[in-house]
Amino acid sequence: MGPAGEGIGPARAREQFLREGSVEGAVRSPILNSWRRSRSLGLTPEGCDLPFSQDLDLDGRLVHAAVPVLDRLQSRFAGRNMNVSLADGRGAVLQRRFGEASLVRHLAAIQSVPGFVFAEQFGGTNGIGLALAERQLINVYGAEHFAERSQSSACAAIPVRDLLSGRIEGVLCLGFPVTDADASLNSVIRKAAGAIERRLLEQSSTRERALLQAYLDARRHAPGGDTSGNGQLGELAESGLDWRDQMILKEKATELITSAQRAAVEVSLPGGRRVTLLSRPVTSASGVEGIVIEAVLPSAHQRVAVPAEAGMPPVLPAEQVVVPAAPLPGRLPFAAPGRAVATVRRPGTPGVTGSTAPDSGTRGLVMVGEPEVGKFAVAARRRLELLSEASTRIGTTLDVSRTAQELAEMAVPRLADFITIDLPEAVLRGEEPTGPRTGLHRTVVHGIRDDCPFYPAGEQVDLRPTTPQLRCLAAGEPVLEPDLRAATGWIAQDPAHAQELLDHHVHSLITVPLLARGIALGVASFYRSADPAPFGDDDRSLAQELATRAAICIDNARRYTREHTMVLALQRSLLPHSFPEQNAVEVASRYMPAESGVGGDWFDVIPLSGTRIALIVGDVVGHGMHAAATMGRLRIAARNFAELDLGPDEVLTHLDNLVGRLDRDEDTAEAAAGSPGIIGATCLYAIYDPTSQQCVMARSGHPPPAIVRPDGTVTFPDLPAGPPLGLGGLPFETAACHLPEGSQLVLYTDGLIQDRHRDFDLSLDRLRQALAHPDRSPEDTCEAVLRTVVPDHPTDDIALLVARTRVLDPRRIATWDLAADPALVSGIRAGVTRQLAEWGLDEVVFATELLLSELVTNAIRYGTEPIQVRLLHDRTLICEVSDAGSTAPHLRHAATTDEGGRGLFLVAQLAQAWGTRYTADGKVIWAECALEVPGGKPGAVEAHFDDIPAI
Repeated sequence: MGPAGEGIGPARAREQFLREGSVEGAVRSPILNSWRRSRSLGLTPEGCDLPFSQDLDLDGRLVHAAVPVLDRLQSRFAGRNMNVSLADGRGAVLQRRFGEASLVRHLAAIQSVPGFVFAEQFGGTNGIGLALAERQLINVYGAEHFAERSQSSACAAIPVRDLLSGRIEGVLCLGFPVTDADASLNSVIRKAAGAIERRLLEQSSTRERALLQAYLDARRHAPGGDTSGNGQLGELAESGLDWRDQMILKEKATELITSAQRAAVEVSLPGGRRVTLLSRPVTSASGVEGIVIEAVLPSAHQRVAVPAEAGMPPVLPAEQVVVPAAPLPGRLPFAAPGRAVATVRRPGTPGVTGSTAPDSGTRGLVMVGEPEVGKFAVAARRRLELLSEASTRIGTTLDVSRTAQELAEMAVPRLADFITIDLPEAVLRGEEPTGPRTGLHRTVVHGIRDDCPFYPAGEQVDLRPTTPQLRCLAAGEPVLEPDLRAATGWIAQDPAHAQELLDHHVHSLITVPLLARGIALGVASFYRSADPAPFGDDDRSLAQELATRAAICIDNARRYTREHTMVLALQRSLLPHSFPEQNAVEVASRYMPAESGVGGDWFDVIPLSGTRIALIVGDVVGHGMHAAATMGRLRIAARNFAELDLGPDEVLTHLDNLVGRLDRDEDTAEAAAGSPGIIGATCLYAIYDPTSQQCVMARSGHPPPAIVRPDGTVTFPDLPAGPPLGLGGLPFETAACHLPEGSQLVLYTDGLIQDRHRDFDLSLDRLRQALAHPDRSPEDTCEAVLRTVVPDHPTDDIALLVARTRVLDPRRIATWDLAADPALVSGIRAGVTRQLAEWGLDEVVFATELLLSELVTNAIRYGTEPIQVRLLHDRTLICEVSDAGSTAPHLRHAATTDEGGRGLFLVAQLAQAWGTRYTADGKVIWAECALEVPGGKPGAVEAHFDDIPAI
């Protein structure tokens, strides 16, 4: 029965605590928290003096409800060393019963005489005081008591509540020697407390019945009085009021009861019908004051005119009647506003307490009750409305911080005046918290005004273990502090700051852990200041329900954030981190993920032979990990196809075949898992040649690019659309255009201009306006497009690639045409030598002569006229030999006895890169030579020949 303590008993743990030692994990949380509060209050184990109160209500409703229950308990424990105590809401003992009557002679006065106050601030840790502090069933055993005098006893204590208001009316406590501890006593005390609470509720019902009887008596004794009341709404129902109409009337009647005054309200019902509700005071024979609500239903083709009576306002439409708003008192587990009773159809139905009434239409009693009870019913309905609204307004996004803000907006001002929400930084990053009591980050501060000095949002909060926030996280249960002036743990965190809050009239606090799947994701703190009523247990239950709903949404948002972060990291890792060095274009790019998830948008810049450059943008259908992974596969495939020096249409054809294969593979895998998978993608592929300023493009279901001319003209070329990748069977067409130097080629995905919340043409116009500045650099152009075109909340991810064209100086291009005559090779070598000397590239003359000799000889021997030699002086020296043939040479390793077959091997050794590309007129064999001597040392070129097999 005692606390679990890793081998440390309660007595030893208490001694260690009093010596300022750590007992975390060795003592139950409620006991340890109470010890800490007792120490902070300045109490000592020897100096817990209990005050004696003579202001006792020994004949009140609590005692009347409890006496029969206490009698049964005394009988049950007859002959046992057991005492039964009943204390009021302050902790002052009202009644004591003993199983063994002789015990009274041997007990101290504080244990036998009513009137002593056992509140925690006076007596330290004890059953009555701790039950009031924790507001739940409490067991205290032996050394868990703070006071020395209680070390040999044990107790079980439980709060007794008014079921209507939810307020704690008192505490029932069983005391016994620690050696007699029995788990079954918890069941006994729960049943006993429940019996007292039911008797308290019956007292309210008795008062209500007395009010009803007063109304019926007044009606019977009036001239022509009616005696047919049977407690039903029969006659109103017969007049066409169905159950929905009756619910509307009862709801409005409850509000009228809370007003505690005479009023007349016209209520509109569905179908255009109107009913007048009259509220009048009624007093029972025993002096109980209440309100009676009558309904007046006009006859057919007749509207009731309700005259103003003495003290009664004239009838007004319901929305114009001023009824004082019922405050939110202690929360109610159910609504009990009164009973629906008989209706009467008779002219001149008498009023109550001598008032008169109009005499037209059907009239009947709707409800009778006490104003305070009506307030509880209204409050209960408002709580249900709040929970219903919270289910739709919390969790509208998958953003952790926004979800926490939505919880705050729901709670203020309908439950609390201020709310703060603290989340671990790990949760904000999307990770699962490992220690939610450390690293808390103030995420939300929200209230009815902005001048309350709470720790601001955005800062880390370092809380002590004694604070209600960390106590609720440790226990996994809400903590209620109805009076912050007495909340020592809260004050000890920062006394000066606590005093500032108290000076701003902050007086009550509920802290609730944000629990989802058994994991604490943070803590929400609800404060009251404007509402004078402190928080109660029903408020705590409501706060817990709101926090639980929000915690589930926060956990969903957290897990989404984690997945989103992972997918975004994968997406960014698969996109180019930097672009290769080249002189064809000046390029800049941007990638922006969608708010709802990362998609499969991508782009790339791929250098090609002959100083050309390939620009590519693609978009994979869908979002998430699958789309990002598919994007990575397509980008790698596109680079591989580009390395083959294929045209844009051929690259798209290969990608189309690849996507078709991937789609079939996905269908097979997903069909085995029970759900079909679909892969789709679009792509735009462009090749720009700086030697001719020609750009060749093809697209597969992708938006056309934008071209910005040097004069600022923006056009969207009408490229053949082509089908999206993966459909197969349809060809792709290319289109070519001339791009003057300084033009900008802008490639983008459809997320930039297509959005369900805006017009497509408007987006296109904005893009055109943002691009109409040819003097901007590509980086500035990207920024301008994102600033003016991208929506505030993009629903699709966006890839943007801007390339400003350059031109290779014609003086850096040399071309020779020659016939298929081997004798001309020497002349080509001589011309190349002169050209290289003119360019100042004497260090690569030897290697270039060898390369061109081999390439020209092969073209003359195996190719077809016309034959052309071209040198391009760019970052490297590019040697190209073209002919009209379609046969490409292949590198092979010649045997030592072979007389030939070493030419291309020699080319591969001398060149930095080499290859073949096909054109509409034939093919081009090209090789690149580094302009710096490889290795940076003289003779490095000659060193290549060491690897050539001997002839």
